[in-house]
Amino acid sequence: MGFWIFMVCANLMLPILMIIFGAVFLHWPPREINGFYGYRTAKSMKSQEAWDFAQMYFGKVWLRTGLLMLIPSVLAMLPCMGESDGKVGLWGLILCTVECVIMVLSILPIERALKRRFPER
Repeated sequence: MGFWIFMVCANLMLPILMIIFGAVFLHWPPREINGFYGYRTAKSMKSQEAWDFAQMYFGKVWLRTGLLMLIPSVLAMLPCMGESDGKVGLWGLILCTVECVIMVLSILPIERALKRRFPER
């Protein structure tokens, strides 16, 4: 049971970090275009206006996505409660992989919004 609790906590780290970073980017986004900190893609770094929009939109997307992943991440671990450590570990790995895919896919709506708002000339 201890390993199951550990895996639940480990699988909650990504949604919680997405919530925290989403809130940070909504309230305290990086002000100037830089290559170190912020939502840095070619489209977001084309202008200051695009940069500001991307930081705000990134914050909204990550905050919303993190909140939506929080409860399902716990519920997804319930079927393997009381199972062997191997099954719990495998199930946790699958869940972590799904969470990482969702995190990476969260780039798509941000890039689409940037393309709509700042069309290429």
